Amino acid sequence: MRAAVLREFGSPLEITEVQVEDPRAGEVLVKIAASGICGSDLKTLDGKSPVARQLPVIPGHESAGVVEAVGPGVSSVKPGDHVIVAMNGPCGRCRNCSRGRAFLCSGKSRMAAIMGLMPDGGTRLSLDGEPVRPYIGIGSFAEYTVVNEPMLVKVAKDTPLDLLSLTACGVVTGVGAVLNTARVEPGSSVLVVGAGGVGLNVIQGAVLAGATTIIAADVVDAKLKLAEEFGATHTILSENLPKQVGEIVRGGTDYAFDVTGNVNVLTAAFNSTQPGGTTVMVGSPSASELTIAPQTLFGSRRLMGTQGGDAVPARDLPLLVDLYRSGRLNLDGLVSERVPLEQVNEAVEHVRSGAVARSVIVFD
Repeated sequence: MRAAVLREFGSPLEITEVQVEDPRAGEVLVKIAASGICGSDLKTLDGKSPVARQLPVIPGHESAGVVEAVGPGVSSVKPGDHVIVAMNGPCGRCRNCSRGRAFLCSGKSRMAAIMGLMPDGGTRLSLDGEPVRPYIGIGSFAEYTVVNEPMLVKVAKDTPLDLLSLTACGVVTGVGAVLNTARVEPGSSVLVVGAGGVGLNVIQGAVLAGATTIIAADVVDAKLKLAEEFGATHTILSENLPKQVGEIVRGGTDYAFDVTGNVNVLTAAFNSTQPGGTTVMVGSPSASELTIAPQTLFGSRRLMGTQGGDAVPARDLPLLVDLYRSGRLNLDGLVSERVPLEQVNEAVEHVRSGAVARSVIVFD
């Protein structure tokens, strides 16, 4: 199969032939239809991902496709089924899964997948006789992937797979941060800092939650205009956030979401909330330390993180599909460009520059 392989950190991806094995027990071979390019993929390319340290690796994790073959024991899907490939394949048995926190699953198969391995410690991909690791067990910058059965969510065949691929990461992370992590209440005020692909979905989540004041902040005017299309009631440039937010909502917002991964921006977002407010760190942090004045916590403010929108794939991905089909979730507007695999490096640079909401690799 053709795949975009990273052989050296900081270097362009190489389009080459990679060998893929048949699925084993509990595994499924999926023909990838589309894969979004996410900020986490950029960190992999730059050598900054803690879960992609061993090369070669195939990036990509925001994907959907069609089941090609199933291994022994697989019962939830069959060849020809259309599926979303979830970032998380919970085991359903560990302590966190039993408490309804599948996003924190510590099962063997999930922990192995995070490092690009199958539960037996190997991969099903090879290049010139050497193993290739798929990013977080998916590696969707390729024509095929072999994944564990729990990572697949079956969907109707009449829904576009290129749009559904976005629900696997960017959409479920943004919407989930609102509905699952912060649990935004109707009538509340929300600040979203960073109006890229994930930030736009935080905005969509705030609309779905019934927030009445939704402030989008970014450094790019074009992104702020897009934020309005997705439901932002106010837009501001990301400068002196507490002052600007205070001029819109006296005392600060009820909720703030930082999608930039910049700890200074996260601090400013936190300081833009009113007493009793909640701040959620959605973007992966760019530094190892965060400084928050401890006295600000006496106002009963909360600072939280989220992991993929704290999503339960079997519950949340079908919900997102239903919301799209009913016209309540905008997926079409998220796609800035569709490119073939051969143009992946150009698309990566478009994402890196912030020129697009989402670039999507599409396969024949």
